[in-house]
Amino acid sequence: MQIGIFSVGDVTQDPTDGTTPTEHERIKASVAIARKAEEIGLDVFAIGQHHNPPFATSSPTTTLAYIAAQTENLLLSTATTLITTTDPVRIAEDYGMLQHLADGRVDLMLGRGNTGPVYPWFGKDIRQGVPLAIENYHLLHRLWHEEVVNWSGRFRTPLQSFTLSPQPLDDVAPFVWHGSIRTPEIAEQAAYYGDGFFHNNIFWNKEFTGQMIDLYRERYEHYGHGAADQAIVGLGGQFFMRRNAQEARREFHPYFDNAPVYGHGPTMEDFMDQTPLTVGSPQEVIEKTLSFREYAGDYQRQLFLVDHAGLPLKTVLEQLDLFGEEVLPVLRREYDAARPAHVPEAPTHASLVERRRAGADPVPGGRDDSPAGRERTAARTGADA
Repeated sequence: MQIGIFSVGDVTQDPTDGTTPTEHERIKASVAIARKAEEIGLDVFAIGQHHNPPFATSSPTTTLAYIAAQTENLLLSTATTLITTTDPVRIAEDYGMLQHLADGRVDLMLGRGNTGPVYPWFGKDIRQGVPLAIENYHLLHRLWHEEVVNWSGRFRTPLQSFTLSPQPLDDVAPFVWHGSIRTPEIAEQAAYYGDGFFHNNIFWNKEFTGQMIDLYRERYEHYGHGAADQAIVGLGGQFFMRRNAQEARREFHPYFDNAPVYGHGPTMEDFMDQTPLTVGSPQEVIEKTLSFREYAGDYQRQLFLVDHAGLPLKTVLEQLDLFGEEVLPVLRREYDAARPAHVPEAPTHASLVERRRAGADPVPGGRDDSPAGRERTAARTGADA
């Protein structure tokens, strides 16, 4: 199990004292948080891509390259890379460069983005969000798996005899997670390619999240990439904790009540009851997190949101220290004990290199002997009859 943190990089006023960090302070805080993540032994740090206030994370690759130079083991990822409004050629080039600079410690999560005004800033239409995500990833996948690409589509100019530079490190592209909260087409896309599926697991109840993961797992098996319980699943989550649960709830309440995303909505208590949010003691964080397996199955990556809603950097670092001391060792022990032997670990650059050498890379749409492949054969046979 890979355990880490993901950040949206919001620049939000602290409701307890009225102070707001500058963009410079917020950007530098993200670096400090990533360094703390490595210090306490986390596996992953992921940062989002945004092009609108109140966020200060427009260039994830720049931030992650800077972090890569100051870390040794931390796997660097995104939460998310905007596949709809970022040109696939730029994604392939930028993350390819990052992959080389970080010696393979890179993967990425693709997402559509749900901020309407951003789309026209980049010449796109939010009403075409799903078709954009599907077509752009089709191109990105080809750029990372074919030496010379000839391509034409609906949403960008054609490519003729295009060769990507740099080529992926060791001829292995960064692993891709497809992130979605509520869009079945994205779960289907992840399954089609044999990629990972990440549910942010913050805003919705466990029943809905479970349905999305089940859909992905079923389709992953349909395309012949493995059994349903071997599909590569990642989950988000969020917590705020102190050693005393009541102290944690008292301290976090004003941040929750004024958070840009869910503030001024349900009460914190209702939100805790209906979603994966945990505000309380380390033991409560452990118990709630381990319960995710009840609806997600044995999954491969768990990321937590900890640095949002105006929480000061000092508090975030305290949260991570407490997590590293009290929670992380227990989660690792429990996840390792519960994971069946046939369920794979989360992909790393080393494991993907080995998979390539073994000739076991997933085939988009499934091999001919998969259920999907047999369906295609039957359809062709019926058409020829």
